Amino acid sequence: MTGTSGGHDETVVDVEGRHLRLRRLEKVLYPSTGTTKAELLTYVSSVAPALLAQLADRPLTRKRWPDGVGKNSFFEKNVPRGLPDWVRTVELDAPGSTKDRERVRYPLIDDLAGLVWLVNLAALELHVPQWRVGPRGGVHHPDRLVIDLDPGEGTGLAECAEVALAVRERLDADGLECHPVTSGSKGMQLYAKVSGTQDADVLRSYAHRLAREMERDRPELVVSRMTKVLRGGRVLLDWSQNNSAKTTIAPYSPRGRERPCAAAPRTWAELADPGSLRQVSLDEVAARYLSDGDLLTHLGPDAEPGPRVPTS
Repeated sequence: MTGTSGGHDETVVDVEGRHLRLRRLEKVLYPSTGTTKAELLTYVSSVAPALLAQLADRPLTRKRWPDGVGKNSFFEKNVPRGLPDWVRTVELDAPGSTKDRERVRYPLIDDLAGLVWLVNLAALELHVPQWRVGPRGGVHHPDRLVIDLDPGEGTGLAECAEVALAVRERLDADGLECHPVTSGSKGMQLYAKVSGTQDADVLRSYAHRLAREMERDRPELVVSRMTKVLRGGRVLLDWSQNNSAKTTIAPYSPRGRERPCAAAPRTWAELADPGSLRQVSLDEVAARYLSDGDLLTHLGPDAEPGPRVPTS
């Protein structure tokens, strides 16, 4: 990526042959650390191949902080004005839209230039569904299962890790290999590649059964119901993220929290030592990717399909 000055507070950059006009690169997006838009661009560029693999063909919902974290933010599904003509899009039904839209036109991010465009808009968080769209915009069945572990008051990553190890054992029994990702916020997610031949209702039902089983077996630690009064001192095993209308933070995406962290792939060895487990900063995620490569290649678009989930 190369750039030249484009006038007051603007820089024109060439990103793999695409030209973008970036504004206010020195704008601070994370006041607690002074992290700027330019530094966020450096992070996104560093992990681009791995992040793009997680976004590939998935309609993208963004959460934007135009004035940095701590200021107002908003979710954005529909593409904004000024969309570059080279950003691929897909138009999908959106029943129940809060803006009374029956259709939403989502961006599909294919390349580094698309990621740079998102950072320029202060789209810090990138949220995607567990399904993809085909070349003509058809919605496919989900190709991965997600188990979201959300710690209640009085719990944290150590308790999430304990639950994750138990979930891993349970999924292994069903032939599903899962991969842990600390969310960059409070908890973590577990992802498992599935066949892509079963619809979202089947995966959601499977995850719900698993959550109820875990709650039955470990009632002091796990809860499967979102009722707030039940969640203190426990980890919510959120099965509902497999609903076709839901999205989850994409692995490698930054988070819009006080500290500049990202959703970070982790090893099971790290989860086995929960006392040292913490959310990982952008710089650390980039360094881990440089040294260890992508820990989620088994979830990428070119990976072999996983197994079907049991239906009873």
